[in-house]
Amino acid sequence: MRLDKWLWAARFYKTRSLATDEIGKGRISVNAQSAKPSREVRPGDCIELRQGPVLRTITVVALSEMRGPAPVAQALYAETAESIALREKAARERRESVEPSLAIEQGRPTKRDRRKLADWNRWSASVDGE
Repeated sequence: MRLDKWLWAARFYKTRSLATDEIGKGRISVNAQSAKPSREVRPGDCIELRQGPVLRTITVVALSEMRGPAPVAQALYAETAESIALREKAARERRESVEPSLAIEQGRPTKRDRRKLADWNRWSASVDGE
């Protein structure tokens, strides 16, 4: 079975074309080798795929020619314990990290601030005499 079709059937990507694009970008490897969308996948193959900041390592358990419901798709693969631990650690770090918007001390100027800026711009332009 083709790699892109299996990734689509296992519900890692919403469409086969998205799976093909990710394979083309080099974000997916099979048995520690770079892969092409047409690469044949067999049960027992080890697939590493990067989804956002997370690297997932999965083992192919079964093949399916069609995309089915999520419980059926989850039966097509087994994720390694290390991969699950790394995913949970990354999620915990994201939750516990500081919100970037809290670093901003002041937000948008208020109506009053905009009027002050407009007055300053109007008067500073006339000082030059041009």
